[in-house]
Amino acid sequence: INMHQLRLSTGKRLNSAGDDPAGLTIARRLDARARSLSQALANVGESQNVLAVAEGGANNIQELLVQMRDKVVQAANDTLGTAERSAIQQQLVELQIEVDQIVNQTQWNSQILLTGRTMTFQTGADGIDTTIFTVTGAFNSGALGLTLLSVGNQSLASGSLGTIDAALVSVSTLLQGIGAKIQRLTIKESTVSTLFTNVEAARSRIEDADIAQEQLNASKLLILQQTAIAMLTQANVQPSSI
Repeated sequence: INMHQLRLSTGKRLNSAGDDPAGLTIARRLDARARSLSQALANVGESQNVLAVAEGGANNIQELLVQMRDKVVQAANDTLGTAERSAIQQQLVELQIEVDQIVNQTQWNSQILLTGRTMTFQTGADGIDTTIFTVTGAFNSGALGLTLLSVGNQSLASGSLGTIDAALVSVSTLLQGIGAKIQRLTIKESTVSTLFTNVEAARSRIEDADIAQEQLNASKLLILQQTAIAMLTQANVQPSSI
């Protein structure tokens, strides 16, 4: 009965190596695997957060590029005078500065994500189970060619449109890559979660106690013990009666 009470108190069928040496070894291996999968699942979540930060920065840059393109298209119209073109040029400069600030602020643990960055995410329990995220090139105003924009006259403004369009293509390509990685990590999250559940279930089946069965056995043994004591007491009373 003490063994069943111990299992009920700990919730485990295996409380020492002597209970089932082979079973305990298997259970420990499964537990180590389950804990590694649990950490991998947490890594996937953090990796998704990193990509979300990168995506947010790229989206903001794309929005600024669209605004800059609107202004360049406006400046490409010969109805504007020198003062109007000068105002648009100043606005373009301010937007360029904002692009650079977005790049500098889009970081994770002091790592700037939108400037030639390669990050390897450990997304599985094994060393080879990784996901690699790479940002090719930089996305500041200089790298995108935004510092070359000029709207001093209609011809320069028209030429600047090609520069902005090329920058938009670069940012769009980056967003496509980030989206593909996020989708992959979503699938990975589901896979690792399923693996963790199954491995933990296998470990539990070996190591954990069947509470209902242990309670039944403990109750049965307790009843038998009480019955034996009652019978012994009755047996001791009979001689005195005689």
